[in-house]
Amino acid sequence: MLGNFDQTPATPPSTGDWIKDANEASFMADVVEASKEVPVIVDFWAPWCGPCKTLGPALEAAVTAAKGQVRMVKINVDENQGLAGQMRVQSIPTVYAFHEGRPVDAFQGALPGSEIKAFVDKLVALTGDGGLGEALAEAETMLSEGAVEDATEVFAAVLGEEPENPVALGGLARAHIIAGTLDQAEALLANAPEAIATAQELDAARAQLELARQAEHAGPVEELRAQLAADPSDHQARFDLAGALHANGDVAGAIDALLELFRRDREWNDGAAKTQLFTIFDALQPTDPLAQKGRRRLSSIIFA
Repeated sequence: MLGNFDQTPATPPSTGDWIKDANEASFMADVVEASKEVPVIVDFWAPWCGPCKTLGPALEAAVTAAKGQVRMVKINVDENQGLAGQMRVQSIPTVYAFHEGRPVDAFQGALPGSEIKAFVDKLVALTGDGGLGEALAEAETMLSEGAVEDATEVFAAVLGEEPENPVALGGLARAHIIAGTLDQAEALLANAPEAIATAQELDAARAQLELARQAEHAGPVEELRAQLAADPSDHQARFDLAGALHANGDVAGAIDALLELFRRDREWNDGAAKTQLFTIFDALQPTDPLAQKGRRRLSSIIFA
């Protein structure tokens, strides 16, 4: 049983720290780092947004009732457009939940009080989960260090205790993708419980699966480079080169190639370059420097 993992509860912050306004400069400290102590809810809002005026106070009330077991950070999108773009906020209100330094849940639009309470209660449970959070963090470390089989066992064990844990299910799917068992990853994601089917962790795994499927058909990098050198206007070759680079682990190179393709012809193949860029960004953590820089560069091209 994973309940044997001991986890000392974090010291609750003072009431004044439970809810605060933040901006792009303080996001890492107020959200990413702070979520390593207790879960952090991030509310993207604007003064002119009607539903925000209903959702914001309701979230604040639920966070206050949790008495420090979860925090809330409010981001005014009008004053932090770059951050909103990096987090792919397309409408407001949009709410993210961070835990252990990464997003674990999200929703858009106003919710009834019962669903807001359930959302907050689910996050509060992460701080007293019998060690599941610690086990998941350990599994992520295993995965990053190449111990895929060990990580798979831990993710599966957590799912055995919490079948609707999106972090565990997304992690297990990613472990299968890394191991090359793509059909198993696809089956896991296709059969995800309805309650977590749209969780960010699962969307990230789906994006990684799509890229892995594309990698199976990637051509040789050097041949594609030569083809592109012979004809720099060959958009298909540039698009295929991006896929080959990503398949070889050169994510930065793939992003560069797609950005150049988008700069040359943003409408080519129904905007395929932009679509592929978002697939790559979704497969990365929102706080990954490659994703953040790539989104900023894409925005600068769009609005140039």
